[in-house]
Amino acid sequence: MRAAAIPFAFSAVTSTAAVPSPKRPLSLGVIFLTLYIDLIGFSIIFPLGPDLLKHYLAVDGNSGVLQWLLTHIHSLSRTLGQQESFDAVLFGGVITSVFSILQFVFAPFWGAVSDRRGRRGVLLLTVAGTAIGYLVWAVSGSFWMFLLSRVVTGGFGGNLSVATAAVADVTTREERSKAMGIVGAAFGLGLVTGPAVGGYAASFNLLARHPSLAQYGVNPFTVPALISLTLCLLNLVWIQRRFSETLTLAARAEARDPRVRNPLAAILGLADPAVRRANLVAFIYSMAFVAMEATLTFLTAQRFGYTTAQNVGPMVFLGVCSIITQGFIVRRLLKTMEETRVLAGGLVFSCAGLLCIGFAPAPWLLYVGLALLATGSGLVNPSSSGLISLYSSPAEQGRVLGIFRSLGSLSRAITPLLASVIFWAVNARALFIGSAALAAVAFGLSTTLPKPVK
Repeated sequence: MRAAAIPFAFSAVTSTAAVPSPKRPLSLGVIFLTLYIDLIGFSIIFPLGPDLLKHYLAVDGNSGVLQWLLTHIHSLSRTLGQQESFDAVLFGGVITSVFSILQFVFAPFWGAVSDRRGRRGVLLLTVAGTAIGYLVWAVSGSFWMFLLSRVVTGGFGGNLSVATAAVADVTTREERSKAMGIVGAAFGLGLVTGPAVGGYAASFNLLARHPSLAQYGVNPFTVPALISLTLCLLNLVWIQRRFSETLTLAARAEARDPRVRNPLAAILGLADPAVRRANLVAFIYSMAFVAMEATLTFLTAQRFGYTTAQNVGPMVFLGVCSIITQGFIVRRLLKTMEETRVLAGGLVFSCAGLLCIGFAPAPWLLYVGLALLATGSGLVNPSSSGLISLYSSPAEQGRVLGIFRSLGSLSRAITPLLASVIFWAVNARALFIGSAALAAVAFGLSTTLPKPVK
């Protein structure tokens, strides 16, 4: 949820499946909470981009890293013939990309470490590291400190892949993909909650009442940062008290050396062509979805005149539909349908939804497209992660699912900027036609995936 040089195999194969292990006591509740809290902290920053730019521009916009960054952003804005307000869009994209690139690099590493050392210890370490990143943000009186906070939180963002691997540890093969729907529901709920919390918390500026706090690095965004920090600390306590190790000693003994220095090398190291192809399907689809996600507010403002407040509606609607699909509908479908069929159906729904959004002449049709797309993504995400898990052995769940999350981070690093450029330099319809075409390509590849052994 970011390639052409990777030697993906496209011929249908039968994947090597591990012998089902006995079902162990479930820890899905703590896993859900871990993911939910992480996604809240991750997305709290989403609505703050323009205000972050304004603040740090006033603080140190005439020197250092920020001056260099703004010089290049201004140049791109002029090339696209856009107003200066587009600078904030590009600035937000760059900040998001820094975080996502770090996750792309480190997600396979943390996943592989958890295969050797166990999930619980790695979860505690990564959540603690994320908390340190939020603490740095809380005292980021300068832009370079803020950038450092994004580097730290991105580097320790491996708890997503580790928690997803824990789901694979505690479920039987028959339940695997259905349980992945819980992961998707946590993502959807976190991405709905986080921006709302961030927008509200940003209205509390500690410097307005206590200007002297600026000498300690306190800034207008300290309150959102402290909320994220508090959530991380609560998560640490929850994991410490309630999370029991999910990975057996036998599985840890079979795991590979966790020293993964190059994420692309990790992808190339995937031996099973079915795993490679499923990752390719997920990566292509992620690019299509993120392109919509990055430009939806531009489209609604341009076509329907939506204000910032009105733009909350489509995003919340998309999130709620996704939560319903992943939390309830997909679990029922997977009782009677194979993951490959659910995946293919989700890609068809997504393709139709993207075209509907791109050509919507009225708000009601926009919401129809969002419902189709949310249904599609709600089917694609758990079925694709479930397939990747089922194609892999118990000893490599962390590494393989870490690569899966890593590719999702790569799509989030490169797609927002690319999609914004296409949106403004060409038009919205071209962007959404292109996104629908990506979903169609992913559908074609999905039809060659083998049926998983359960």
